[in-house]
Parts: sequence; C-alpha cells; structure tokens
Amino acid sequence: MSAQLLSIAPQGPTLDLDAILPGVTAAFAATAAQHDRAGTLPVENFALLHRHGLLALTAPRRLGGGGGDLAEARRVIAAVARGEPATALVLTMQYLFHAGLDDRSGFSEALKTRVVGEALRDGALINALRVEPDLGTPARGGLPGTIARRTAEGWRLDGRKIFSTGSTALTWMVVWARSDDAEPLVGGWLVRADTPGIRIEESWDHLGLRASASHDVVFEDVLVPFDQALEPRPVGKQPPYSAAFANWSAVLTSAIYDAVARNARDWLVGWLIDRKPTNLGASLSTLPRFQEVVGTIDGLLLQNRLLLDAGTSGATSGLEAGLVKHLVTENAIAAVEKAIAVTGNAGLTRHNPLERHLRDVLCGRIHTPQGDVVLGSIGRAAFAERGA
Repeated sequence: MSAQLLSIAPQGPTLDLDAILPGVTAAFAATAAQHDRAGTLPVENFALLHRHGLLALTAPRRLGGGGGDLAEARRVIAAVARGEPATALVLTMQYLFHAGLDDRSGFSEALKTRVVGEALRDGALINALRVEPDLGTPARGGLPGTIARRTAEGWRLDGRKIFSTGSTALTWMVVWARSDDAEPLVGGWLVRADTPGIRIEESWDHLGLRASASHDVVFEDVLVPFDQALEPRPVGKQPPYSAAFANWSAVLTSAIYDAVARNARDWLVGWLIDRKPTNLGASLSTLPRFQEVVGTIDGLLLQNRLLLDAGTSGATSGLEAGLVKHLVTENAIAAVEKAIAVTGNAGLTRHNPLERHLRDVLCGRIHTPQGDVVLGSIGRAAFAERGA
C-alpha cells in the first residue's frame, strides 16, 4: 500500500511553492469576507489545497507525504492566512499532526498509513478535540469529562467537545478522553467523523475566525476500535509535548496572526495613499503623523519576522518557543490596533477589511500557550537559574 500511496500525488521538492502560493492567497482572499460574514467554512479552499498536493506537505515521506520541514510549512501557512486565516488554522492542525506522527505514541504504522493515505487520496483532515464545557482548556489541568468504556467489540465513547476547529470538514478526530476504569487512563482516541453516534451542533458564532467551523461535537455511544486508543496512560503519566512540537506549534500558530497583521498594514498603506481630504489637498500619506504610524507598524512586523525566523531555524529553546508565540501575537495585535486608531470610522466599518483583521488577530491570544502561562514559565526559569 505504501508504494501505491507514493504515486498518488506529487509531494515535497516537486511542489513549486513560488508558483502555487500567490494564486492560493488570491483565491482565498476573494471569498474571505463572504465566509466571515456568513460564518461558513470555506470548503472550496481545502479542495484547492488538495489539488495542489498541500494537505500532506508535512507527512512522513515514507508514507507518501511531502516530508516538508518547518520553513516550508510556515511559508504555506502564511500564504494561506494572507488569504483566509480560518483555513490556515485548520491547515496548521493538519501539519502539526502529520509532522509529529512518528513521535505520537499509539499510532501504529497501519494507522499512520491510513491517515496519510486518505489525506493524499481524498483530502482528509485531522484535528484534536480537547476542550470541554466544564473543563475548559486542558492546558490548565483537570480530567476530561468524555468517557471511553471498554466493551466486547471495542471502546464506546460519550462526551461533548467545544471549540472543535474545522469540525464539519474533519475526517479524523483525536478525542481526548478518560477510560471508565477505577484508576482512569487518559489519552486520545482516534475516531472517524462518519462513525454513528457523532453529532455536530453548529454553535460557533464568534468574534473572529468565524469561518473555522469550531462547533460543538457530541459523542453518544460511539464505537472506536481497540487499536485506535492511542496508548492512554494513567493520570499524570502523559508524555509532555516534545520541544520540536512546541516549536512547530508556536511558529505556525503565530504565523497566522502575523499574516493577518500584514494584511491590515497593506490595507492601511493603500487607504492612506488614496485618501485625499479636500482641506488637505494631498494624500494622507504625505503627513508625518501617518508616516510615523506606518513606520511603527513596520517595526513591529520586523520584530515578528526576526522572531519567526529564529523559531523556524531552531535558534530558540523549548521554553522560548512559547515566548515567540506570545510576542508575535501581541505585536500583530498592536499593529492592527494602531491601524484602527488612525483610520477612525473607516477602519471599523464592515465595508472595509480592517475590522475583520482586528477581530481575527485577537483570536491569537486564545491559543495554547497563553500569555500568562508563557510569562510565568519564563519568570520561574529565571529565578530557578539564579537560585542554582
């Protein structure tokens, strides 16, 4: 089967990203406002990514994937986010899973081959479903309320997940749950989205990333084969995320919001050039006040580029990866807020894209690791180093 998969789609070095990505950005940008307003997932975007062979870019090469590195993944995510950032978020989850397949306990070679093969052949998407109504984000601790029960025919899964990015487009869901043992095991159960008992409740009505279809997913007596329990472990024994995964996650996630800020910057520059008040008799771009604002924004985006370059090259530690995500996100938010501040009503009207960029960029603060966790970890490390 592996040999067959290798012939399905061109991957890795055969992809000409310079030729592909500008068209991807333009195509996605053309419908981004429409999907934002309607709150609809742009399924046509994923079909285009599939046609270009981009959905398995980071999957292991031996499975037919592209074996793409972090630099390639960042290029694609940034280009997709310049067009439509919700699509980029779903794709980021795909890239993180594929890139880390060989490090994920419980994924047998057969499961890896199946997941990657379906991405190549059918455009299948995968994401983790972890957040719950009562628990909130698992990054803050606690046990999942979703229960996996052992039965004669396999595991039976019951529970509800919220903020499930890409829900309506997913083929595979890695559902964070605990077993019904007296001493529960905690981990991920790999579930096909078309399994009976799964129901999607279209609850997502958010400020930003409205096109991400991050709806509630309900599991009622869902049968999961025994071999799709991804080595659940006793409470407190879950393996920590690897430094490589933390770095990939930090770079790709923050690259989305950096791209949104760059869109806002470009729109602002064009608006300032075109806007010529009659009392001025010249373009707003000729005024020092606005030149200084654009210069400040460009300074923030330069910092972002250097931070993302450092993270991409591996020049940052595992602890610093979270700081890269935090700083890039905060710089991106500050850049868009500065653009809003100098455009007034023009920046806030839905007739222009700047208010959409503001709503989208604010979502960057929500992704793990969040700012207080990052800064607290850095501070504790500083005190520990001094104490040592």
